[in-house]
Formats: sequence, C-alpha cells, structure tokens
Amino acid sequence: MSNLILKSAAKYIAISTLLVTMSCSTDATQKLDKRNWQLAWSDEFNGTLGESPDATKWVYDIGTGDNGWGNKELQYYTNRPQNISMDGAGNLVITAIKENFQTASYTSARIKTKGILEQKYGRFEARLKTPYGLGLWPAFWMLGDNAEFPTWPTCGEIDIMELRGQQPNIIQSSIHGPGYYGADPITGKNTLIDSRYDTDFHVFAVEWDESKIDFFVDDYLFKRIERSEVEARGNWVFDHPFYMILNVAVGGNFLGNPNSLTPFPQKMTIDYVRAYKKG
Repeated sequence: MSNLILKSAAKYIAISTLLVTMSCSTDATQKLDKRNWQLAWSDEFNGTLGESPDATKWVYDIGTGDNGWGNKELQYYTNRPQNISMDGAGNLVITAIKENFQTASYTSARIKTKGILEQKYGRFEARLKTPYGLGLWPAFWMLGDNAEFPTWPTCGEIDIMELRGQQPNIIQSSIHGPGYYGADPITGKNTLIDSRYDTDFHVFAVEWDESKIDFFVDDYLFKRIERSEVEARGNWVFDHPFYMILNVAVGGNFLGNPNSLTPFPQKMTIDYVRAYKKG
C-alpha cells in the first residue's frame, strides 16, 4: 500500500473518530428559562430534640383513614413524638414503627399544610432522605384545596416524590386527575446510578403554572407534563390552590406489604420544606 493511501486512510479514521466523538457527546447542563422565585413560606425544622412540628404551619392526619387512606395501607397515623418530632439537628423525622397500636400493626405520621398554606402555582420543594425496605412508602405530595368536596381525583393531586422502599434508587413523580388517576397517572421516574435516596439528602421539587408541571431532583428537570398532554387524557384540574403533605405509609396498593425481612423502625428525615411564588 502506498504512503499516499496510508495517509488518506489515517486521515479518514481520524475524521470518523472525531465525528463519532462529537455525535456521542452530551450537554451536562440543562438550559432552562430563568426563574425569579420569591420565598412565600418555609419550615426549616430548627426545633429542639423531641419537639413536635410547628402547629402554625402543619396539621396532622390521625388514624387509619377510609380503606387505609384509600390505598389499603397498614399504618395508624399518630401525633406522638416517637412517630414525628425534631431531631435537634435541624431536621424533622417521621418514623414508621412496627407495633400494635389501636387497630393497626404499624404506626407512622402524616402532616399537611391544609388551611395554612394553600397556593396556586409556584415552586414547592423539600430536602429529605427517604426510608427503605419492602412495604415502606414515603411521599411528598399535594392535594387541591377542594379535596373534601368533589370526589377524588377531581380536586387534583401532584405527587412530587414517592418511592417504593424495595427500590430505594427510584423515585416517581405523578399527577392524578379525571382520566389519569390511580394506577394510570401521568408520571415520570428518576433513577440514581450507584446510589440510593436513603443514603443522602436530595431536593425534590415541582414547578407548576397554568401551562405545565415540571418535576426536579436536585434541580435537574427529569419530567415535564404539558397542559396539552393532560387535556388529551382528561381534564386539567390544576388552576386552583393546593396544599402540601409529608408522610410515610406502610404497605398498600402502590408497593405491597412488608415482610419479616423489612427492617423497622424506618425514618424519613426532612431538612426543610419551602414554597415559592413568581417574583
């Protein structure tokens, strides 16, 4: 083979390699429209060890609810410090315990901002670390302020973060409304590679306006739901105020029940919860 042919072949290989390298490269930084958020409400959970959540910011759900809060869950929600209290280090801790209490075999806690913070549109976020194990169901989510009046899901539901404890590296974010609810919501998942959501804190957020709902993990947008996509399935029911909810459920339709190998107690540790409005 002549030197000229060898040089041409080498040049072709170099150019081909460059093209392949360029075509496989990715932009690691998302380019989103600039947000101008202003803090509207927050709880930093800076109470003393054993202190209950601030009653001016949160109210409790107590008991087993109707049909296990509609999901065949197994826990009894309480307001006891052993189920929900500050750790004295700037966090609120919700603890699920295996114990016989009232009519249930497990206890946990669920709090909400209903009647206190109910906001239409904005950014809502929490920095937290999840529990893990088969049958553990931590969640940070929202319901429409009219939830007690129409039959769910007409009020609308926004699940900012929920996790199956047996899959501690995957979170799911969803919306529920007429035509897309229960086991068939509009949803997206975010999976950690070589890591888990129970081993470190992560920031889970939703940004929501009249035309779309965006879900984030650590400020990475992993799921956008456009109003047009929703209206192709059913009714858009997200033009009124919603309130936030934090809870750890045990068992239920979403993930199945614990077994003898599920470790208890299990904790969801929340550093802060914040709500923003557009500036």
